[in-house]
Amino acid sequence: MSDFAVIKTGGKQYVVSEGDVISIEKLPGEFKAGDKITFEEVLMTDNGKDTTLGTPFIKGAKVIASLVEAGRGKKVEVVKYKAKSRYLKRRGHRQPFFKVKIETLK
Repeated sequence: MSDFAVIKTGGKQYVVSEGDVISIEKLPGEFKAGDKITFEEVLMTDNGKDTTLGTPFIKGAKVIASLVEAGRGKKVEVVKYKAKSRYLKRRGHRQPFFKVKIETLK
């Protein structure tokens, strides 16, 4: 891994380099496949020789990605149960996600 960056999105941090395909939390707004997404919250960059750390973010640094797909994850079943009291509640949840391909690190 020579050129990489650490970005923050959706309350999580990701180590990315050009060509990576990552799954992130869904972003607000209308997006369709092929749209460009710009991540401006870059925490760290490394080009093999120099490492730049942000405080907390690096000014002027950007990571540009394109949206590959928007979907929903596998169903997670949420069960509330109390023994001996005839109490049982079931709910299902599918977390929305974006799959993005990292194009350039600036």
